[in-house]
Amino acid sequence: PQLTGQRATLRATDENVPIARSAGRPTLSNANSVTQSVWNSAGDTAYSRQMTAGVDLSVPVYRAGSVSNAVRAAEVRVQAGRAQLRGTETDLFVSVVTAYMDVIQNEAIVRLNQQNVHMLEVNLEATRDRFEVGDLTRTDVAQSEARLALAQSQLRGVEANLIASRESFVNVVGVAPGELAPPPALPNLPDSPQTAVSVALEENPTLEAARHSADATGYDVAVARAGRMPQVSVGASADYYNYLGSLTSAARASGYDNDGLSTSVGVQLSMPLLQGGRVGAQVRQAQARESAAIEQVTATERSVVAQARSAFARYQSSLRVIDSTRVAVQANTLSLEGVRAENSVGTRTILDILNAEQELLNAQVQYVTAQRDAYVAGFTLLSIMGRAEASDIGLDGGALYNPAGNYDRVQGRWFDWGGDDPDPAPVATPTTGTEPQTPDVRGTLDPLLQRPVDSGSPYTSME
Repeated sequence: PQLTGQRATLRATDENVPIARSAGRPTLSNANSVTQSVWNSAGDTAYSRQMTAGVDLSVPVYRAGSVSNAVRAAEVRVQAGRAQLRGTETDLFVSVVTAYMDVIQNEAIVRLNQQNVHMLEVNLEATRDRFEVGDLTRTDVAQSEARLALAQSQLRGVEANLIASRESFVNVVGVAPGELAPPPALPNLPDSPQTAVSVALEENPTLEAARHSADATGYDVAVARAGRMPQVSVGASADYYNYLGSLTSAARASGYDNDGLSTSVGVQLSMPLLQGGRVGAQVRQAQARESAAIEQVTATERSVVAQARSAFARYQSSLRVIDSTRVAVQANTLSLEGVRAENSVGTRTILDILNAEQELLNAQVQYVTAQRDAYVAGFTLLSIMGRAEASDIGLDGGALYNPAGNYDRVQGRWFDWGGDDPDPAPVATPTTGTEPQTPDVRGTLDPLLQRPVDSGSPYTSME
């Protein structure tokens, strides 16, 4: 709905162009009337009834540039609206990618915690067996029971996180997630923050919209100044009148006809001399708005620079975290095997095994989280650079929205009748019919955990 709503907003902005052009186009109006005289104290009225029907044509000749500048301002604001639509589209794609990766991440974390619970259940059963034969103490059993209870409570928490991420997916995408495939490689990631900033300053849609908006306010100043200048128009009128048989005999004797036609043409020159300071205030107001728009461009540039540098740093940091946590997972796996072997010969306790298992789980969760953070950070960086749009991610063709289509349809229209659009109706799909999401996960561990992380993986590709 955010995207379809912004498209409707752009269509409304498109209409400002024909609205601005209408001020420089001819206008044609019709006026009709029927009057009946009730009483006249003079008593010498030539007629008591009259019907008139007239047509008036007015053609603007000179408007001191107000029309042309208003049209230019409207056209530039259409460009700004298209950039805003691109920004909305990019923000939506970031939300979709984030929701997608959150589901993958939380599904993997649920599976890891389920495996941990199962492992602790097996441990507890083995500990109880060894306690029955006197090999372990009651303390060992209590430690295993406590660790299993904590793992079960932790599983409930991550299951709630999975449900929340799936509901967020439904909110953003409009349908429930099914079996989610690993995400594709991110294209054209920059190799330095300078590159990221340079591209963002050229292609960021929010910054582009701010620049167009500032340009439009410059034309607004010219429109306001035109209020001080003369205006010229040419007019023509034709009127038919009919006294509806009410002419007096004296009027008929004087040569009055019962009906007739009158026409006139003329040129009107209007020169404002004093308007109470209204135009001067409008000019100063437009200049102040232009100044504010210029400052907004600077503020947006600052924000884009900071966002690009921060996003690049987050992405690079996430890649380093992936490398570190991968080593941690491998080391904790070996550590757990060693602790179990040492426990079998009596040099390690049950608590040592439980701690090693928890450390491995923590490292695996951090690894999954780092994978998710790296991909989201990389896509966010591309969005700030203006390179996360439909064409950039392979969505060309099909039913993609063409923002120029509506503009081309309406910008040259002259007529006021027969051009209405259909009555508005909802476009975005509601989600009230979707089923409540569950924490159920199917299959083995996500490929996210099984694939080695290196320079060739979809998560770390710099190509």
